[in-house]
Order: sequence, then structure tokens, then C-alpha cells
Amino acid sequence: MLNSYFTVKTEGTDEVTIQKSRFIGHVKRVETEEEAQAFIGEIKKRHHDATHNCSAYMIGEHNQIQKANDDGEPSGTAGVPILEVLKKKDLKDTVVVVTRYFGGIKLGAGGLIRAYSGTTSQALDTTGIVRRQLMKHFLVKADYSLLGKLENQLRNSEYLLKDISYQENVAFSVYVESGQEETFTDWMVDLTSDQVEITPGGSSYLEIDV
Repeated sequence: MLNSYFTVKTEGTDEVTIQKSRFIGHVKRVETEEEAQAFIGEIKKRHHDATHNCSAYMIGEHNQIQKANDDGEPSGTAGVPILEVLKKKDLKDTVVVVTRYFGGIKLGAGGLIRAYSGTTSQALDTTGIVRRQLMKHFLVKADYSLLGKLENQLRNSEYLLKDISYQENVAFSVYVESGQEETFTDWMVDLTSDQVEITPGGSSYLEIDV
């Protein structure tokens, strides 16, 4: 698993008009090529009367799957520019479809490339980008005499204090970035003179707005 990577929040759309042509950018987070193809098919069905529905997607931890489709636009003027924006922003598990309703004015190859890449960028900005950070969960139990000190230190640290539960002992639910586990546990031990019980849990991705 990657320690962190960038992707889009969920699903979104935005529209621009260039030389009387409407360009509508559709964005979605996907995990498989089948999901990407299904989304492309859905947009094509929704905009069946459009002149073009050009698309691109990048999927996998190491961007193993990369596809671009010009959907009738001159070769290399639509799908590839969309894909290049995804690459430049380093977005994984993302599919983009740009729908074009032709307005009667030809844009030329350069104009098309700018239109498709610009629409893609705008739609991505509208949808929003997140960094998915792999985090390790820890449960830290301590005596109530350490409550104030630990809460204050954790809230002012680089670690994420998710929750505090009050039972026989006070228990802190903390998320630590992958790779920082040993540093965290050493810090806890030093901070409390080894007067804590630290239990590691599972790993999961947390999303941070970019």
C-alpha cells in the first residue's frame, strides 16, 4: 500500500464555453477499469446528443492502467490532453469525461488541446482533490492523572487525536502516519515515563483536503 497518494474527492462537474462550443467536464473517483468504463458509458448516454464525449482515466497504485479516447476529435487533441492533466496533478483512480457540444467555430488542434485540458483542470478544481494518507491506529490508555498532559501534547502534535474515552482509565484514539509508528510509541513512553499502555490497531486511509 502506498503511504499517500492524490485523488479526487468523489464526483463533480463543471462547464466552460469556448468559441460558442460548450465543454462539460465530468469527474469521478474509481477503483477499477470497469468502473471507469461504466462512468464513461453513463455520461455518453446522458449526453447522447453531444458532438463528442472524450475521456481519459488513470487507475492503480503505480498508474498501471492509463487510457485516453478522442471520441472523434482529431487524434491527440482531446483524450491525451485530459490524461496529461491527470498525470501532471498525479491523480490516481480518477476518470474524466469532457463532453463537447460544437458551437460552429473550429478551434484547430492547438485550440482543442487547450480547451480539453482547461476544462479538465477546471472540473478537477471544482470537484476537489484530496491526499489519502495511510494511517496506523493506536489506542493509548493511561491513568487520569495524565489526562491533561497527554491531551494537550497530542492536540499540539503532528498526530491525529481522533477520540478520548473515559472508562476505568482514560483512552486516547490516535492516528499516526505510516512509517512514524516507532517514533510515536517512543514519544509516548518518554512523555509518560512509560506509564501508558499502547495498543496498535489496523491501518486505513484518511483523506486530507488539498
